[in-house]
Amino acid sequence: LQDQFDNLEKHTQWGIDVLEKYIKFVKERTEIELSYAKQLRNLSKKYQPKKNSKEEEEYRYTSTRAFLATLNEMNDYAGQHEVISENMTSLITGELTRYVQELKQERKSHFHDGRKAQQHIETCWKQLEASKRRFERDCKEADRAQQYFEKMDADINVTKADVEKARQQAQLRHQMAEDSKAEYSSTLQKFNSEQHDHYYTHIPNIFQKIQEMEERRIVRIGESMKTFAEVDRQVIPIIGKCLDEITKAAESIDHKNDSQLVIEAFKSGFEPPGDIDFEDFTQPMKRTISESSLSNSRGDGKSEPKFGGKSKGKLWPFIKKNKGAGPEDFSNLPPEQRRKKLQQKVDELNKDIQKEMDQRDALTKMKDVYIKNPQMGDAASVDHRLAELGQNIEKLRIEVQKFEGWLAEVEGRLPPRTEQARRQSGLYEAQNTSAVNSCAQDRESPDGSYTEEQSQETEMKVPATDFDDEFDDEEPLPTIGTCKALYTFEGQNEGTISVAEGEMLYVIEEDKGDGWTRIRRNEDEEGYVPTSYVEVYLDKNAKGA
Repeated sequence: LQDQFDNLEKHTQWGIDVLEKYIKFVKERTEIELSYAKQLRNLSKKYQPKKNSKEEEEYRYTSTRAFLATLNEMNDYAGQHEVISENMTSLITGELTRYVQELKQERKSHFHDGRKAQQHIETCWKQLEASKRRFERDCKEADRAQQYFEKMDADINVTKADVEKARQQAQLRHQMAEDSKAEYSSTLQKFNSEQHDHYYTHIPNIFQKIQEMEERRIVRIGESMKTFAEVDRQVIPIIGKCLDEITKAAESIDHKNDSQLVIEAFKSGFEPPGDIDFEDFTQPMKRTISESSLSNSRGDGKSEPKFGGKSKGKLWPFIKKNKGAGPEDFSNLPPEQRRKKLQQKVDELNKDIQKEMDQRDALTKMKDVYIKNPQMGDAASVDHRLAELGQNIEKLRIEVQKFEGWLAEVEGRLPPRTEQARRQSGLYEAQNTSAVNSCAQDRESPDGSYTEEQSQETEMKVPATDFDDEFDDEEPLPTIGTCKALYTFEGQNEGTISVAEGEMLYVIEEDKGDGWTRIRRNEDEEGYVPTSYVEVYLDKNAKGA
């Protein structure tokens, strides 16, 4: 191929173009993988239940929990496609891009050497041609000088001096021809040697390097194609695991359990209605009816209680719920639903009380710190907020006692109130709402607050000790994680604890916003340290619990 230098140059450029085309192909594949992963994540996020919404309650059923597991697995599935994109970018696109730059430099160097060798042999050829032409010219000049000398020597009219001059000129020309001959011979030998080296040494070596470069390119693109497949193959087990988890979630669906949850969610607690008594309307026809007796009988008919009152003829499964906001004690709900609502309200109020108490404790600690270290702040500045928290806690406790009283009523722990009989009859009409409202008004003073008599009544119905004991419990707090002391702290004030830098301790109470964290060294040593002095590692399970 020593005479196909230009064709080899075109072919190697085509090889680089193929490599760049493959890089572009892989790059577009990575973009597709990223786009697909993003769409999968958005899809999973779109169908995730919203926090504190009705959808979140629906995920107690096994079928919806399985769907949620499917969404989570799809999120992991999307992550694997992101892994494919990342690995292809780093292992193929990035590596081949660098390799192409190196390949271009190497190709440029080889073809530069080839052109240089080609120029050198062409220069040698030109030198040979010039030497040859000079030798040819000198030979002709020597022949002409010899012929002129012979002509002068034969002419009798020419002086001896002219003949001698022609002879010397002829000898000079012969000498120049001999020198040109020697130079031409030397140049020819040198050219033949250079030409031999060019075609049998230099060019073959250059072409060999070009061939090796081209073969490396071919091997490299093959290895990249293998990597292309291997990147996909590496995530197949994880993708298979995601699919297995989806299958496992589907197999965990329990239709019997879901049916039982529906029953528990919507059961009313009513007993099925009994038989309806026969009403004999033929009795009034056996006697003479006067106008006055007719009106009396109508009036009596209005006063006689009929089954269901206005809801005559309607059975309990088809009771219409009152529209708008119901009464505070949920007396418009069926017994079982009312019990659930009251229990839920009690739990919410207890949480609010605990939240207010935590704030009060944090402010109390802050006040103690201010008292011991006046330079940190004014202790009197938190008194107003502490008073507000105390009032809020007292109001919430009264609310809890009120709802616990109603809850005890529903659960049968206390005698039913006057309107209880109406609630258990199985009919909830508009008249019930007015009765509940009037009952609520009796328990409230004109300004909307509960009267002292009502508070005493509630206290008699629900012993206060049951509630107070819950907050007076002095059992040791459970550990919720660990922490590492970043700096040494000398706990000289009451309630604080000294720690050494690098010491590991147990966390029993998080920072409530006051800048202090409660920790424990052992059963007898616990106290507060500045939150900025420790690095906290919370136990997720303990925190969730």
